[in-house]
Amino acid sequence: MKLGCSIQVLERTNALLDALARHAEPTALKVLAAETGLPPSTASRILACLAAFGLVQRDGRGHYALGVKLLQLASRVHARLDLRREARPVMEALRDELGETVNLTVREGDEVIYIERVTSRRAVRVEQVIGTRAPLHVTAVGKVFLAEEDEAAVAGYVERTGLRPFTPRTITDPVQLALELAEVRRRGYATDREEAEAGVGCIAVPVRDSLGVVVAALSVSAPVERLRPEWSGRVIAAGRELSARLGRHPEADAAAP
Repeated sequence: MKLGCSIQVLERTNALLDALARHAEPTALKVLAAETGLPPSTASRILACLAAFGLVQRDGRGHYALGVKLLQLASRVHARLDLRREARPVMEALRDELGETVNLTVREGDEVIYIERVTSRRAVRVEQVIGTRAPLHVTAVGKVFLAEEDEAAVAGYVERTGLRPFTPRTITDPVQLALELAEVRRRGYATDREEAEAGVGCIAVPVRDSLGVVVAALSVSAPVERLRPEWSGRVIAAGRELSARLGRHPEADAAAP
């Protein structure tokens, strides 16, 4: 279905990718041009751009094939779907034990995105809509991701965002943020006490894949008067359980807090 001339290049790009996907072996430019109905010069320019971004690769004969970058992107989508499926029973068990809302987030740039939740059954509860975004420094889940960064990367985040406040309790001082992240690394979990939203508190932990990379953050959120510091151990255990489901060896975090 054509969507208009304003996105003609995208339509042509999509046609070339579809044509490449139909071929198991690298394919000549003239074949791709014929299959898509594009002039060879146009097809060549688009393929050159795609190759520059790793979406297409060109072999020694000048033939084209889908690039490794597409496989990487597809694996991220697949991993996110696996993550939600594996997380659900862990989240439900944590919700049932603590009685509060449990969230799962991933990082995208300078923000976290809430991709799954299990809501508390209490009448007064915290609810995060799936798809909601928040800056890293204002949430416990965001601090989990920032704590994985080195000093230069955190400084870059501070410069880009200015540590914009959301409530009077939001951390807006770079030195205070650095101290907070050091504490997150030391104890293995992050907290937020009314830093993102008045009256709401949160405890969050990292979720790691088989290589130890933090791929998500798991958290429990509650009205601040109900949040208990002693829950941190149970949330850490849930994070490690989910990490194990994703291939992390149970003994890998044995020495951690």
